[in-house]
Amino acid sequence: MLILSIESSCDETSAAVTNEREVLSNIISTQIDEHRIYGGVVPEIASRRHCENIAAVVKEAVDAAGITLSDIDAVAVTAYPGLIGALLTGVNFAKGLALSLNKPLIAVHHLRSHIAANYITHKALKPPFLCLVVSGGNTVLCKVEDYTTFSVIGRTLDDAAGECFDKAARAMGLDYPGGVTLDKIATIADERAYPLPTPKINGDPYDFSFSGLKTAVINLLHNLKQKGEEPDVPVLCATLRKKVCDILISKTLMSLRESGYKTLVLAGGVSANSELRARMEEECKKEGFEFYTPQLKYCGDNAAMVGAQAYYEFLSGNTADVSLNASATMPIDLKVQGD
Repeated sequence: MLILSIESSCDETSAAVTNEREVLSNIISTQIDEHRIYGGVVPEIASRRHCENIAAVVKEAVDAAGITLSDIDAVAVTAYPGLIGALLTGVNFAKGLALSLNKPLIAVHHLRSHIAANYITHKALKPPFLCLVVSGGNTVLCKVEDYTTFSVIGRTLDDAAGECFDKAARAMGLDYPGGVTLDKIATIADERAYPLPTPKINGDPYDFSFSGLKTAVINLLHNLKQKGEEPDVPVLCATLRKKVCDILISKTLMSLRESGYKTLVLAGGVSANSELRARMEEECKKEGFEFYTPQLKYCGDNAAMVGAQAYYEFLSGNTADVSLNASATMPIDLKVQGD
């Protein structure tokens, strides 16, 4: 089944052609250089660039796949969650394209797509499994009971892990995207030099909180500046990275032990973090759990992962019509149009 998919939830305009789990093309037009001067994504600029780029990116994806538009069987698009203006660009383009071609339209949840990036990398992977989705905007621990059935057991109560990395990196003066730069320059953690707190949460033991950790780094930097001292940035980066990974790994392993699941899947942009990937794999191996994470090229936002998830949404009867609208927020386990 050939699916033309579109991703425009943040600052990447992407289009891909997939056949179930096989990627025939995956074109990504990034805006990183433009947003770098602001230290983060400017939503209005992102939306404008999507409008300018989307038609050319879709054409390139079709051409690279060696097909024509008449060959596709369905059009898929990220409809939620994300930056609303950016999402609307992709959704409206996809609606028009599906209508003009008289093809089914499939609305896809962004976090479900990140999980599906693993289906591209690992052809034999199938539910059920436990998944930790970690990105700049989301940190969610969920049971993937079937390809389109999800049950959230833990989520961030404030900042996402990626947001903690990004904002702490910006406070250190690192280049955008901060989380990626932080991971690259981090050396050896030293918690005696830079003691960072472990956030305490009342209630669900599987929930996360990273706002206080981010604030602790910012306050530490301010205190050093007031004393006329300079931070050892690579060591501080490593110390923060270790603390975030400690939290993510400990809660995830606890949920694995208690849930009875034997397979863990890591997904989302922060799944590219070198320490998180390596330590999570090592810990799973120690305890006899199977561990999967996407190839690095599929960790970030891309349309191929949208197409991979769209295939299973289609099989489940989850198609949309021209009334489809984008939404900036949407729980991964919420029943949506067609569910």
